[in-house]
Amino acid sequence: MVTRGDDFDDFVRGSSTRLLRTAVLLTGDRAAAEDLVQEMYERVYVRWRRIHTAPEAYARKTLANLAANRWRSKGRKPEVALADRHDAPTPDGTEGFAVRDQLLTALQELPPRQRAVVVLRYYEDLTEAQTAEALGCSLGTVKSQTSRALDRLRLITEPAFLEGLR
Repeated sequence: MVTRGDDFDDFVRGSSTRLLRTAVLLTGDRAAAEDLVQEMYERVYVRWRRIHTAPEAYARKTLANLAANRWRSKGRKPEVALADRHDAPTPDGTEGFAVRDQLLTALQELPPRQRAVVVLRYYEDLTEAQTAEALGCSLGTVKSQTSRALDRLRLITEPAFLEGLR
C-alpha cells in the first residue's frame, strides 16, 4: 500500500534540485532560497491529498508567493545589494561561469516582480498564462513586466556578455 508520505517523499526527491534553483533565482541568496523551499514543502505536505496529482504547479506558485511575501517585508527594510553581501567570485577562466555570474547579478538588479516574471517564464519555461496564474496577476501585467525586464537586462548587461550568447 502506497502512503501519503511515500508519494510526498518521491515528489521531494524528484523536484528538490529544480525548485531550489528556482528559489535561488527568485531570492538571489542560497540560504534564503533553502528557507523558502523548506517552507514551500511544508505547505505542499499539508495540502498533499488535494494536490498530489499535480504538485509541481502548486509548488511553483507557492514559491513565487513566498518570495513575493519576502520582497514585501524587505520593502520595509533597506535592501543590501548582492555585491555588498558576498565576496566577488574567484575567476576560474571558464567563460560559462562568467556569463552565469553576470546574468545572476543582472537579475538581482531587476525589481522583484520583473525578476519573478523572467524566472518563471524563461527558467521554469511557463507560458504567459501560467506565469500570470502563479503570480496572481493579469496576462497583460506578465507581458508588460517581461518587456520591461528584458529591456532593463539589455541595458545593464555588457555588450561582451551579449556577444557570448550568440
